Amino acid sequence: MNAGLWFTQLTAWQVMAVGLAFFGALYLLGGWGMTALTRMLARRQVGKVLDTRALQPDQLQREWRQSALSVLIFGTGMVVPWGLLQLGWAQLAPTASAARVAAEIVVLMVWNDVHFWLNHRLLHAKALVRFHGDHHRSYVTTPWSTYSFHPLEALMLGNIILLPMLVHDFYFWSLAAVPVLSLVLNVIGHSNYDFFPRVSDAHPLAASRRHHLHHARSRGNYGFALAFMDQLMRTQLQAPAPRSAGSSGSAGSPKAPEGRH
Repeated sequence: MNAGLWFTQLTAWQVMAVGLAFFGALYLLGGWGMTALTRMLARRQVGKVLDTRALQPDQLQREWRQSALSVLIFGTGMVVPWGLLQLGWAQLAPTASAARVAAEIVVLMVWNDVHFWLNHRLLHAKALVRFHGDHHRSYVTTPWSTYSFHPLEALMLGNIILLPMLVHDFYFWSLAAVPVLSLVLNVIGHSNYDFFPRVSDAHPLAASRRHHLHHARSRGNYGFALAFMDQLMRTQLQAPAPRSAGSSGSAGSPKAPEGRH
């Protein structure tokens, strides 16, 4: 059966169950996979850890707890795009060539960066910064920080595909690729590991370094995987972030994100 047709024929409860299993598996595989990868690379002295300070005593438990709530929101939230299809406000393309799928994924991932920058910058405004503080409590990030959000932040960041669905009939697998690629890129950004130390901060392969700097300083580097939105809006950070136990700052007392740029 066509995957898009299969999805539309599910009941609302089935959609939410599938969504919970899907996002839960993404989070667990991403966290375990990136943890194993960075440990292996560190042993082989390929790349380097960005910040070697110890985590807060309860950090991982807090990240798992907050991420479980985000998985609940993302998973049950799958009923919203399903509902758009049921109402006829959006349609799925029944077939698509490999070239079309590739083009749709590229467009969606560029939109993902724009959408993330806009919402992330908004979350640093005075009115909303208290909600984003839950995420910034992970001063030294881990792969498990990826979904560690306040529920409002999860709602804001989890609606990426809704607007695109209203303006274009995407192929099912193009839309399904967005949360997968987003998780992969997000877990890289929170890995606390510099995979390519020799590339510039603006390079696409320096995403983990850019987001590490955002967690360390908070004012700037609001982008997702790419640097173009921060370059366009002049919010890129240049100063180095603390990288070792002897650096300024304390892992036990993380800075709250600031409301002004």
